[in-house]
Amino acid sequence: MGRAQDLAAVSVGVAMVVLGLKVAAWWVTGSVALYADALESVVNVAAAIAALLAIRFAARPPDADHPYGHAKAEYVSAVLEGVLICVAALLILSEAWQTWQSPRLIEQPGLGVLVSAVATALNGSWSWVLFRRGRSLRSPALLADARHLLSDVVTSGGVLVGVLLVALTGLLWMDPLLAALTALNILVSGWRLIRESFGGLMDEAAPAEELGEIRALVAAHAEGAIEAHDLRTRRSGPTTFVEFHLVVPGSMTVTAAHDICDRIEMALKAHLDSAVITIHVEPDGKAKHRGVLVL
Repeated sequence: MGRAQDLAAVSVGVAMVVLGLKVAAWWVTGSVALYADALESVVNVAAAIAALLAIRFAARPPDADHPYGHAKAEYVSAVLEGVLICVAALLILSEAWQTWQSPRLIEQPGLGVLVSAVATALNGSWSWVLFRRGRSLRSPALLADARHLLSDVVTSGGVLVGVLLVALTGLLWMDPLLAALTALNILVSGWRLIRESFGGLMDEAAPAEELGEIRALVAAHAEGAIEAHDLRTRRSGPTTFVEFHLVVPGSMTVTAAHDICDRIEMALKAHLDSAVITIHVEPDGKAKHRGVLVL
């Protein structure tokens, strides 16, 4: 988990640099659209700090009060980030409405766009790094941060184009309109992030594709058993929990049944990055004739 912590720490630094650049772009132009972009970067800094703290907490080993570990702290961080995104969107909408009623002239648009473009390029590059490393580390907090930054890049690109159009056409009403559209996009992004993160908090099952792979591995490595049924999975950060009932012949010795369980566990742990496996062995009289049939 140390690599995830290092990435989260760098994210805080990147977010602060981007915030400084975007505040500078808003300061020199007075554009409400660039203000909206800068306000989202405030959320980026808060979210990056929350992600770092969550990853550090999630890295703690299991203890008496948390025997399954602390990995779900990352989902809490992701939900918090989603809430912060939504709050930022509402603040932007409020500012856009005030500016709509009293339009303001944009000053030094060229300089403001240039500074904001540098910040957007930095965000885009770092979001790509977080996506790549977050997937390999299976870190919900890093992936949430990556999605947020990618959303920021998309909205920033639209804002930059809009500010240039305002400067070229003199249509001041376009500035608050762009800010409002940016806020709506941010609001949708925040809601999606909250919804996805709740899946982890509510013990959502492994994806269908991964579940199929688990079934195939159990079937291929349970030679000597009859079937496996009541297969259940759940995700907690980078860990996948797998549990099922394994039916064996009633005459099989405990040692032989244990050997089958060891084979299955080794196969699953070799396929999954991090897995906790629980197998309940039952005699043939408990067979349900459904679930995973042994090859």
